Amino acid sequence: MTSPSIRVATADSVHAHHWVDGIVNPDAPGGVRPVINPATGDPFGQFTVGTASTVDQAVHAAAAAGPAWWDTGAQERSRLLMEVADRLHASVKDLAALESQEVGKPIAMAQEDIEGSVDMIRAAAEAGIAFFSPPSPAQGGIRRQPYGVAALITPWNYPVCQVTDVLGALLAAGNTVVIKPSEKAPLSVAALGPLLDRLPPGVVNIVLGDGVAGAALVEHPRVGLVHFTGSVAAGRQVGAAAGARLVPCFLELGGKDALVIDRDIDVAKAAEMAAGGGWVNSGQVCTSVERVYVHRDIADNFVTELTGQAATWTVGPGTDPATRMGPLVDAGQRDLVHRQVVEARLAGAEVTIGGEPLPGPGFFYPPTVVVGAPDHSPLMTEETFGPVIAVRVVESFEEGIRLADTGAYGLTASALTNDPDHIELAARLDAGVVTINGGGDGPDDAPFEPARASGMGRLQFGPGSLECFTRPYGVSIGGVA
Repeated sequence: MTSPSIRVATADSVHAHHWVDGIVNPDAPGGVRPVINPATGDPFGQFTVGTASTVDQAVHAAAAAGPAWWDTGAQERSRLLMEVADRLHASVKDLAALESQEVGKPIAMAQEDIEGSVDMIRAAAEAGIAFFSPPSPAQGGIRRQPYGVAALITPWNYPVCQVTDVLGALLAAGNTVVIKPSEKAPLSVAALGPLLDRLPPGVVNIVLGDGVAGAALVEHPRVGLVHFTGSVAAGRQVGAAAGARLVPCFLELGGKDALVIDRDIDVAKAAEMAAGGGWVNSGQVCTSVERVYVHRDIADNFVTELTGQAATWTVGPGTDPATRMGPLVDAGQRDLVHRQVVEARLAGAEVTIGGEPLPGPGFFYPPTVVVGAPDHSPLMTEETFGPVIAVRVVESFEEGIRLADTGAYGLTASALTNDPDHIELAARLDAGVVTINGGGDGPDDAPFEPARASGMGRLQFGPGSLECFTRPYGVSIGGVA
């Protein structure tokens, strides 16, 4: 199957527009804004900025398409979603190149992420057929129906996947969708529009814009479900707006994820796992390892190994095949990361490697290891979202577990230990996902519900997500009336 061409450029020739009711919509009530390549600091594209009026067009298109999309039935929805997955697969390289230019990540990483997202769409399409197997017309029981128009508001760190990982299940469940991507990375999401033209017009709509468009979408009276991934501050506003209208709201927010390392593990392997968990995508992942609590008996060796790991991470433009870690998304993010490191150093922490912005164009920051930051410092309590791993030496595994559970966040947490009693202790970490010794043996399609300020709403990312995105109701049928 052929795919529509996606225009990828290295100059300012990429101009992204909204996708509303099955066609490109150039509406720009908010004007036109540039998109900056973080590897150079220069503009390489632009996008039209939508406002409440654009959102209103998109929501009404989605609402109008909803009844027919639901009546299409699970089999036909599955078939069309499989076509979307095939078209996405055929465009992976182009999408990855575009995503690399707007957020800086290595192309190979972006390509792998998007390929995985194709599998997510296919899994949702397959699951929808069994999930909606038709009940006997004379038999009561639990039925399900879609919520209607779903608002999908996504961040910039994984622009394509944050959309497509969720979109398949929303559509397989019978909802229609309005997507509002981050204004920092709108181009690769806008490029999805033509890939979705196998779907009936209005089933999926994309509105580009900033917080004005996002607020209008969440507050729109015809939106029946909200799915938001982003910062805690924005998430609180989204949750309040959705709560005021009493619509279901799924929030995946910030993280300050901890790794607890026991005294009985292989230090070199632990350092390698910490590096991968903390520096992938330049640390711009809500589940990045930002805090490491390591037992004193192995702490010196661990820091030496981790510092050595940092030296192997090649930093450069994401378009360079040799790059393992690209730039941060913009100057503001780089400055936030550096400020936390400087404050920790002034408070007595030691920076064993990195710790200074790299010279030259772009927003590059090297893999950084900081040891001994005070527990109350921003580096230990606030989300960094950059390639910095803060190491805290503890006297016992139990102390590490206790400290890991402190603070505002509870998105994910992990531990390394060979002690069966400590494995059980780690399993009780207060987080949405707990990974012990790298994971492996665990439940399929496990529910995911962030703890504390990291979000709310129970989600699943396999077939179980169809339950999350439909409303159950009971049907009771008596005898002849």
